[in-house]
Amino acid sequence: MSHPSPVRPVAGLARVAIAGLVLDSVVAVARAGVDLSYAALADRLVTDPGLVAPAELRAGDLLVSASQAARVLVFLAAAAAFLAWLARVRANAVRLSPDGHRYGRFWVVAGWVMPIGWFWIPRHVVHDVWRASAPPAARGLALINLWWAAWLVAHMVSRTSWVLTGLTEDPAGTALLLRLDVAGIGLMLVAAVLAVAVVRRVTGVQEALRRPGPAGPAPLGDAPLSPAPLGGAPLSPAPLSPAPLDPAPLGDAPAGPAPAGPAPAAAGPAPAAAS
Repeated sequence: MSHPSPVRPVAGLARVAIAGLVLDSVVAVARAGVDLSYAALADRLVTDPGLVAPAELRAGDLLVSASQAARVLVFLAAAAAFLAWLARVRANAVRLSPDGHRYGRFWVVAGWVMPIGWFWIPRHVVHDVWRASAPPAARGLALINLWWAAWLVAHMVSRTSWVLTGLTEDPAGTALLLRLDVAGIGLMLVAAVLAVAVVRRVTGVQEALRRPGPAGPAPLGDAPLSPAPLGGAPLSPAPLSPAPLDPAPLGDAPAGPAPAGPAPAAAGPAPAAAS
């Protein structure tokens, strides 16, 4: 009989997390197109300011702002979906292996926003989940390390370009920073592909642990107990009524111990006692 698995389902949350990563990547690609378009507009402004009409410049500014807002909103939704998946797989990992987790449940979310700590805390959380879930022969960290390195570089490049773009008013500097943002988006796409691979691998391992394995010995109380047969022969239920008894002989039979074996059947009725 199979026993209930301590691992809760994660496939549904994994699909939502992957959908969020894909949607964020699509919006990021659209944002890259807007960046390149505005960078070309800034180049024209540097070459000859008279070539750019004020209405075209205002439309470009509005498009950049709208694409940035859309990217932030979609990124937050994708991050929420990813963190919901991460919280579930970490809870499963704690059930599978209570020891060996370097950070508590609080750090599943806080580790991503803690200053300085976000450089390593999220990676350690995912690493501990993988170590608790995967079989010993398949606990390599190459995929996790590649994903985390790509994420760090992409995040730092994108954040730097975003902050500096808001501070500069030089068209040439704006064009350079927008192209830097496009490079950061390219790195973010690589990190997103690796993140999808991490989600799929961790989910696959934990879902495999949920599948019932070969039946082991039944726990006490699961199967009804029956009395052990004497001498290995199966016991038959007792008859509902007692077996009929032969009538006792009328005469006085000598008392003595009962014979060890079965008594021979009488050929006829018992003789009457002598007078």
